[in-house]
Amino acid sequence: MTKTPLGEDRQAAIADAAIHLVATRGLRGLTHRAVDAETGLPPGSTSYYLRTRNALLTACVNRMLARDLTATSPPPGDTPLQELLAEMVIGIAKARADDLAARYELSLEARRQPDLQEAIVQGGRQLRDGLAHMLTALGIPDAAEVAWPVAAMMDGLLYDRLAGAGSTMSTAAYEHAVRRTLSALLTGLATDAR
Repeated sequence: MTKTPLGEDRQAAIADAAIHLVATRGLRGLTHRAVDAETGLPPGSTSYYLRTRNALLTACVNRMLARDLTATSPPPGDTPLQELLAEMVIGIAKARADDLAARYELSLEARRQPDLQEAIVQGGRQLRDGLAHMLTALGIPDAAEVAWPVAAMMDGLLYDRLAGAGSTMSTAAYEHAVRRTLSALLTGLATDAR
C-alpha cells in the first residue's frame, strides 16, 4: 500500500497532479476533485490545501518554477555554460513535456486572471535573473538586458518541440539545431561587444 504524502510532500504531489491534468486534459479538466482522484488522496484533500481554483493554478506555476530554478542552477564542474544552456533546453524538452504543455495553457489563462499573471511574471523575472548571471559568466555584456530575448528564444525552441514543426524532427536533429542555434546566438552576443 502506498503511503499518502504529508505536508509539503502532499502539496507537491497535488501540484504535480494538477500540472499533469492541465497538460493532458486542458484547464477544463482541472478540478479539485480530479486532482484528488489523480493523486489517490481522499476527497476534499486538494481543497484543504488550495481552497480556490486560482490557488490551484498558482500552485502549478510555483511548482514548475521551482523545477525551472533547479534546472537553471549550473552544477559544479567544467561543462561550458553555453553547453549547459543547450542541455537545459534539450533536457526540458525530453523530460518535462507536461510542464511545457501546462505552462502554455496557464500562460494563456493568465491573460484573464491578474493574480495568475503576476505569479507567471514574477517567476519569469527570477528565471531571467538566473540566466543573466549565466550570460555574465560567458562574458556577454548587458546580460540583464539580453536575458529576456535569449529566454524568449529558448522558450520558442521548447514550444516548437512540443507543438510546432520541431515536434516532427528526430531527436538528433532537434538537439543539433538547439546546440547550433544557441552557439550562434551566444557567440554573436559576445562578439557584438567587441
